[in-house]
Amino acid sequence: MGYHKPIMPCEVIEGLSLKDGGVYLDATVGGGGHSFEILRSNPTVRLIALDKDGDAIAEAEKRLAPFAGRFSLHRTDFKNFETVLDSEGIGKIDGVLADLGVSSHQIDDERRGFAYRMPGAPLDMRMDTRASLTAEEVVNTYSEQALKRIFREYGEESFAGPIARNIVLARERERIRTAGALRELVEAGIPPKFRSAACARKVFQAVRIEVNGELEGLRECVSAFVRRLKPDGRACILTFHSLEDKIVKEVFRDLATACVCPKNFPVCVCGKKQEIEIITKKPLTATQEEVENNPRSKSAKLRIARKL
Repeated sequence: MGYHKPIMPCEVIEGLSLKDGGVYLDATVGGGGHSFEILRSNPTVRLIALDKDGDAIAEAEKRLAPFAGRFSLHRTDFKNFETVLDSEGIGKIDGVLADLGVSSHQIDDERRGFAYRMPGAPLDMRMDTRASLTAEEVVNTYSEQALKRIFREYGEESFAGPIARNIVLARERERIRTAGALRELVEAGIPPKFRSAACARKVFQAVRIEVNGELEGLRECVSAFVRRLKPDGRACILTFHSLEDKIVKEVFRDLATACVCPKNFPVCVCGKKQEIEIITKKPLTATQEEVENNPRSKSAKLRIARKL
């Protein structure tokens, strides 16, 4: 199963503003699409690439083979990036890219259970197959209250209550094991006039975020990315749903703000310094042409910041 095209590759390369001899971090290598573009665009740069998905690491290894000696791959969560940089003897870096989306490969692989459109798929959804928590575990063991909270917070699902109730009643009869079984329960909890072919998407997204802890520590990690940059270094963050984008936007805004003392203070006592300049006042989105060629780019937002 092949990996699809990287999202907004030209915008990412331009955003990173590659420097000769620079060291760059691809925090979520996926199939290596963005990493390939980085290494190809400047023959003098070095790349550190991470991913917790073993399939992604294997694919990236093959794809980046032409650049042997200029990159290293590490199978780990991007939130562990500082440990990796330390292990490589790297202090500050010239740029970081974090593509926070689920890869097309993961969605298209029925065994992984990410897609609600594959009814026979097992409820797995682990990006790191070494992890113990699966979607099946979440759906069958979390309390009704916990499920309702996850669907509402992570899926922004209006009918979180009825859907959670359906799941709890159904699992008393038999364990919920497949994407199709979960999708039916979600659809049954949504009033007919609000149902659509994609109405299960929000709940599947919510369960996936819970299984992979996608929002846990994200705020701290984005701050850490920026603090590890050299002056004039760039941070490019690609998000695919509003919860992630909101976190990145807030972190960038906070780091781009200097003094936060009340207006009536005659002098600054907080000592807060502006750390970044935000390059993208509004996030960049894919062109119409890219969306037509790669529908998964439709929800992508790219925010770019420069370290001062």
